[in-house]
Amino acid sequence: MSGLEAFAGIGLDAVAAAADLQTRVDTKYLLASDAYRRFRGHLAAGGDWACLDIGGRRRFSYESVYFDTPDLLTYRQHRQGRRRRFKVRTRLYADSGECAFEVKVKGARQDTVKERLPYTAADAARITPEAAEHLAATLWKAYGMAVPPGLEARLRTDYRRHTLVNAAAGVRVTCDEDLRCVSSAGTAVARPVCLVEVKSARPGGPADRLLWAMGARPVPVSKYCLAVAALSPGMRGNPWARAMRECFPGPG
Repeated sequence: MSGLEAFAGIGLDAVAAAADLQTRVDTKYLLASDAYRRFRGHLAAGGDWACLDIGGRRRFSYESVYFDTPDLLTYRQHRQGRRRRFKVRTRLYADSGECAFEVKVKGARQDTVKERLPYTAADAARITPEAAEHLAATLWKAYGMAVPPGLEARLRTDYRRHTLVNAAAGVRVTCDEDLRCVSSAGTAVARPVCLVEVKSARPGGPADRLLWAMGARPVPVSKYCLAVAALSPGMRGNPWARAMRECFPGPG
């Protein structure tokens, strides 16, 4: 047995207490579905991992709206590998209707720091005055910078996620599937592939080592940046070339 039913369930409060990780290192991998099932089976066999379970549900639908300037400043920051870069989005948990406004910045050690604000689902595609204040305070604290003008909703990503948790180690593994990207330019649907993220206080733990032993290697990938590159064929996306080939292969 290697499906999600092989894991004990763990509730959201327990996950938050053990492995909330708002400041963390994210190590990302792209796996074919069969490779991910083997990896998940190894975790299940170890007995140290549980699966996030909310009301008997273990796979959840997410909708993320990303905000950027007209010239896509945040995309360009990521493409250029800028140390002072940030990401602004809302995340809607479609199954429950809960929503959050999130600002992600890089910490002093290049770890990811995520600042969250409870949000109303009806406001998911706009930045409210309260969210604008939260964003301004976060960017000023992180980088001493003001909010760039013209931030508006540019695109949305939809996907399904399940989360595996090693509470004792304070580590989470998320698996995103069925990625769909939508903007005014159109829609792009990714081929069947698993975007796996190991979220931990430091890289190189047992989950990473297991993936390395299976031949997987970390890959730079951002769902927002993939979406921009997929929906704007003329947009340079060199850092994500491998991920683009695996997620959105061109004709032929």
